[in-house]
Amino acid sequence: MALSGIKVIEFAGLAPGPFAGLILADNGADVIRIDRLASSSADILCRGKRSLAVNLKVARGRDLLKRLVASADVLIDPFRPGVMEKLGLGPGVFLGQDGLNKRLVYARLAGFPRNGPHKDMAGHDINYLALSGVLSMLPGTTEKPTFPLNLLADFAGGGLTCGLGILLALVERGKTGLGQVVDTDMVSGVRYVSSFPLLLSLLPTSSFGPRRGENLLDGGSPFYNIYTCKDGKWMSVGCLEPQFFASFLSTLLQNLPTTFSLESGWRPTTDSQTRQEEWPKLKEFFTKAFLTQTRDCWAQKFHGTDGCALPVLDVYEAATLDSSGSVVPRPHPKISDASLDVPDGGLHVLTPGGDDEVILKELGVLEDERRQLITDGAMRGEQARSKL
Repeated sequence: MALSGIKVIEFAGLAPGPFAGLILADNGADVIRIDRLASSSADILCRGKRSLAVNLKVARGRDLLKRLVASADVLIDPFRPGVMEKLGLGPGVFLGQDGLNKRLVYARLAGFPRNGPHKDMAGHDINYLALSGVLSMLPGTTEKPTFPLNLLADFAGGGLTCGLGILLALVERGKTGLGQVVDTDMVSGVRYVSSFPLLLSLLPTSSFGPRRGENLLDGGSPFYNIYTCKDGKWMSVGCLEPQFFASFLSTLLQNLPTTFSLESGWRPTTDSQTRQEEWPKLKEFFTKAFLTQTRDCWAQKFHGTDGCALPVLDVYEAATLDSSGSVVPRPHPKISDASLDVPDGGLHVLTPGGDDEVILKELGVLEDERRQLITDGAMRGEQARSKL
């Protein structure tokens, strides 16, 4: 696998940090998640990882972590700026002039820009998205935009972008022999992921005009939208190009009565696509048309056409189209010359501290030292671990 032999230390966190670690683990890296002693974990992005539970509030625990990181290739820091420095585990400890591991890729993943006015504030995906400028462009109601779960900032601008930065730093290390700090913040990350709409918004005539909800890709266009069918399920329509719109309209009209029209008698033509003044009537026509048949019926009518109209599937329906047949997503992209040894099945659970013994042996920690770690409160014993 592409990352076999790469050792990653991932400090336990919420969605974006674990996702960055998951990307690395899915491609062969040995990812060790650092958990608190008394913690349980709701982390579901732990496939292929191991766990070491350490108390970083005591000196012996911090010394153990320094020793572990000194032999690692990558560290993932998901905390607010300054937390790792206060623990004595900041980048300078490992990458400075007298650093313990000058080959380390030290990846810091924060919500807000590290030097901005919000850097010390708590936040979540919706807040980072709000400050990026992108949320103001998204579809919603006439009163306000809406947000696409916590996908854009947490995962696209956060975990995925951080994973990319780690891989770039590893490539650079292959040239220089030196590690470096990778800084990812989710506000900047989501802005980069959104380069297309942000750059388009600068053009005088753009798909993203000043009024949200009235443009080509933000819910204003009748031919780039979602419609409810007779059974309450939905069809997606995305026939932007004239030839695709023509295919869509032809298929739609062929499956409606010849007398089907708005109350005024209006029926669309291919010219209706470019007449923005007709968009309200076009949307009303499509809305009423899709309500005449079920989603699956419309899906069958449009299947094999260039009308760019496809059913909105639920998670279980979508799984039937995946090669694995599972709701659990497979790693992606596929690399033709690489094997992915990824466990099949459902959710994976990683018990905090469940791999303490094996990891300590790999680190060369002897039994006497381990007992001292437990005595000093840096780690917990077998009895305490079994209660979790």
